[in-house]
Amino acid sequence: MKHPESRTSFTLHSREYHLPKRPTVVVCIDGFDPEYLQSGIDRGLLSTFTTFLNNGFHATGKSCMPSFTNPNNVSIITGAPPSIHGIAGNFFLDRSTGQETMIRDDSLLRGSTLLAQMSQRGVRVAAVTAKDKLRKILAHGLKGDAVCFSAEKAAECTLTENGIAHVEQWVGRPAPSQYSADLSLYVLDAGVKLLQEHKSDFLYLTLSDYVQHKHGPGSPEADSFMEAIDDRLATLAGMAIVGVTGDHGMSGKSNDAGEPNVLFLEDALNAKFGEHAARVICPITDPFVRHHGALGSFVRVYLRDQTLLEPALAFCRALPETEVALRGQDAAQKYDMPLDREGDIVVISTASTVIGSCRSEHDLSSVRDFPLRSHGGLSEQAVPVILSRAVTDMQAASSRNWNNYDVFDLVLNWAT
Repeated sequence: MKHPESRTSFTLHSREYHLPKRPTVVVCIDGFDPEYLQSGIDRGLLSTFTTFLNNGFHATGKSCMPSFTNPNNVSIITGAPPSIHGIAGNFFLDRSTGQETMIRDDSLLRGSTLLAQMSQRGVRVAAVTAKDKLRKILAHGLKGDAVCFSAEKAAECTLTENGIAHVEQWVGRPAPSQYSADLSLYVLDAGVKLLQEHKSDFLYLTLSDYVQHKHGPGSPEADSFMEAIDDRLATLAGMAIVGVTGDHGMSGKSNDAGEPNVLFLEDALNAKFGEHAARVICPITDPFVRHHGALGSFVRVYLRDQTLLEPALAFCRALPETEVALRGQDAAQKYDMPLDREGDIVVISTASTVIGSCRSEHDLSSVRDFPLRSHGGLSEQAVPVILSRAVTDMQAASSRNWNNYDVFDLVLNWAT
């Protein structure tokens, strides 16, 4: 693999990265709780993962906070926490306008990405995502010859916008349903073809957590999904160095009767302190709400009257569903989040519960077909960090505390 520039490394966010000498793939399995990996390996279902663990490298790392899709995918492609890149959720309240906004593009992203840096140095880059909400962030700074598209919008790809056209014919099947396991498998199949046809040398493939929101480790549906991923990873590993991690884990959030354990925090705060005293923003909110009902384990509270800060904070801390309640500035510092995009109060729920805003704003009928599983809190930070090849220094690698956003460091700087 030749690069136009003579330099073989570059620095991004105070970390040095080597340019790839051979094809390199990083896969982000959305909702990749370590239990899915361990369950499949224990029962002999995941031969490729087993090979990676035996012959390569594996650690249980941590996702950044909040443990949601957008902040963690951006952390992975920047190699930095949200305090650096500025993306701290899927959905936020803009204090300057008072508007609640879905993050759909790269306008809030601070700094560059590893994908952009590689593209600008002549590396043939491809980024394929299950959900289109991530695509414009992944495309940030890419040169015109890079490939960047979503499985969700595969039918709409153009050379000008995505660096590739006629994707459905190329992959060999139509774009899958947004709410399907195949949305993720489509991403992996596209990655395989990009390598087989020598269209890209440096790939980021990020999947959907639809299956994990519905089906726990060891269920037939989860087993089938993980085995399908395992099969495709074997093909990828035959052509490239492969790194695998997750953007967050997943926990059960229902009671014994199968009903969601939900704290409607805005309702509770307004009942205590008066109508419109507080607005609760759920950063898990995205266009894909059918599988989680916009219910996660991390919320931001905005107060109409700052004199309510201390009593509201004490109230939140006293609720049985609360694991952590902090002032926004304290939460930003503790969890490496951007201070200027933080709420007045951050509330994180216990492992078995989720937090909503108002009961009227959440459609629970969409999450009653299976017991609710969700994420966002401290209990969903654990994720695997895996390399298909052995590392150059196993002792150093084994003693390091890994984050999911170290995975590109792992594949570029540690692989033998």
